[in-house]
Formats: sequence, structure tokens, C-alpha cells
Amino acid sequence: MSTYPIYLDYNATTPCDQQVVDAMLPYFSEHFGNASSKAHAHGWYAEDAVSQARQQVASLIGADAKEIIFTSGATESVNLAIQGLAQLHATRGKHIITVATEHKAVLDVCAHLQWQGYEITYLPVDQFGMIALEQLEDSIRKDTILIAAMYANNETGVIHPVADIGRIAQQHSIPFFCDATQAVGKIPVDVYADCIDMMAFSAHKMYGPKGVGALFIKKRNPLLDISPLVFGGGHERKLRSGTLNVPGIVGMGKAAELCNSMMASEAKRLTDFRDVFWKEIGSIEGVQWNGHKVQSLSHVANICFTMEGGDKLIKMLSKYMSVSSGSACSSAAVEPSHVLKSMGLSDAKAHSSIRFSFGRFTTLQEMMTAIEAIKKTLSRLS
Repeated sequence: MSTYPIYLDYNATTPCDQQVVDAMLPYFSEHFGNASSKAHAHGWYAEDAVSQARQQVASLIGADAKEIIFTSGATESVNLAIQGLAQLHATRGKHIITVATEHKAVLDVCAHLQWQGYEITYLPVDQFGMIALEQLEDSIRKDTILIAAMYANNETGVIHPVADIGRIAQQHSIPFFCDATQAVGKIPVDVYADCIDMMAFSAHKMYGPKGVGALFIKKRNPLLDISPLVFGGGHERKLRSGTLNVPGIVGMGKAAELCNSMMASEAKRLTDFRDVFWKEIGSIEGVQWNGHKVQSLSHVANICFTMEGGDKLIKMLSKYMSVSSGSACSSAAVEPSHVLKSMGLSDAKAHSSIRFSFGRFTTLQEMMTAIEAIKKTLSRLS
């Protein structure tokens, strides 16, 4: 028997896995040392824990532990990467290429840089949320200093051709930054195979704690020298000063380890769930899929309910389930989703679209109960 409300908003955040909580607990009171305290055992113990977590996180993405910078989350990582590179390389050029459907963390940073005199090219997407690689190549200029494209979209689950983007950037000697917050821990990510130079991701999107994230920066590349945004103490290779959040970092490391071991089985299970969900909901008249059905994360279904009253559906469903109409990071906004608008949806259709995202603790019973609740609610609209 499922208990309401059913949680189907895993793209917004994930519950902390109990194994992650258990790994973190000793570092709040028993092993509470500062990882920067080099003169005594309490500091050494904390430093060792951080080093282990750094290796666990690096292993998840095919990186070296020395290439991982711990931050407060993906938003800080995005800002450090884009602003840090733009500030240090302004004399080389002030042109940045990104995608119209990026997360607001990227778009707002780009808008801020635009205000400072940088030029931003926003690549459009087609009706499926995909970019044209030819358009990317045509947008490259002599003064282009960065290409920023996300791995998988937070609203639709659409997966971009990251390796192809990375190769194009590599051929033109342009750094490639990737916001992989929704991809890391869900699908295989290999920063070297994907030709990624810098990559942001967060613990709370992969069953770790909130308030901790990471930035991967490929080593031994002068084009990736970046300026810090926070000064004082020189922590994290002098790029992110501030006392390290040891419990959070330990939790992120454990979360990365669990994702590494469970990824294949979870992807298959959630693909089966999503297929059953779409078979049931997609057969209803006036329902359409937003995004690409193949090049997409297995646990995400963004669905438009075009029937009259479809825009009221999410409010009516709230007593049955927790779902989203767009990005959780901009949920206070009343504007229609910029992602769906970029894909050609009207304001009305964008307002009538709901993102359902499943996760590690979603059960088949919960999903079937959610399907029945959706059908029941739709019948009240007709």
C-alpha cells in the first residue's frame, strides 16, 4: 500500500541513502577535526577521510583524485568554472558559447558576464531538445574562450552528444565545461572519453547530502587556469578557500561509491518503470512526450497534458504525489519553462507539462498508484 504523497521528483533532489548517513555521522562529533589542521591526529583523520572521498568521487567519473575540487554544490561549481575562466582569460577573448536550454545556474552566469561586456552565443535546440553540432562549429570564433553545454537536461532528461561536443572543442583548442549534475551517478560518465575539461556536479542529486558538490578540472592544461571567487586560506588548490565540510564530503564520497556499484541495475529497473509509466499515461488522448525518447535519462518523463484544464493538473495532483513543472531551482517563477519554450512549445503547453522523475527508492507499487491517481484526476477534468 503506497502512502501519499508519492515522491516522483528525483531530479529536484534525492533522499540521502541510509548508508551515506551512516558514513557521515562519525564526522559530526566523534571525528570532528578540521581537515586543514596538520599538527594533530584529529586533523589527520579528517584529512584522510577527505582524501578517500576525493578518490571515490574521482573514480565515479574516470578522473584523478587531484582533479576534484570540493564546493558547496553544483551552482558554486558552475560559477567557479565559468566566471573563474572568463576572468583569467579575458585578454584572449570574451566570447562564450552555450545552449538555450542550460540550467539557470549557467544561463544566469552568462547573463552576468554579458553585462560585463562578454558576448554569449546561445545555441538553439530542435523540437526534441537536441543541438545541431554543425551550428556549434559555425559559432566558434577566434575569440571564443569557452564552450558550456550540459550533459543531460534537468527538465526533459535529454542527453546531449557530449563526446562530440568535447571533440569539437578539443580540435579548436577551446575549453569545454559541462554541467553534469543530472548525469553523474545515473549514467556512465568518463571525463576523458567525453573530452570534458571542466565538469560540475552535486551530491544531493545522487543520494548524498545537500550543501556539497564538486568541480572537475583536467590537470596540466594552461587553458584551464581559473581565478578563484573566494579568497582566504587557499584551500582546494587555492581555488575554493574555506574550511572543508568534512561530513558532507564523506557523504558525497560514499554516495559516489554506491552509485558506481548500482548504476547498471538501477538504470535497467528505472527504464522498465518509465516504459510502463509512458505506456499507461501515453495512451490517454491529449498527452504528448516532451524531449527525445531515446537520447534521454532512463528515469525522467516530461509529459504535456494538452487537454482543457491541463495547466491545473499539477496542483490537483499535489495531494497524491510530488512532481515538478520545471526546474526546482526556479520553481518560484510563474513564467513557462525556458527549456520547453526553446523546444517550440507554446506558453500554454509549457504550463501544462509535468516532469516525473523516478529514483532508487521508487517502488513499482508507488508508480502504479501514481498512474491511477493521474487517470483519476484527469477524469475529473474531462
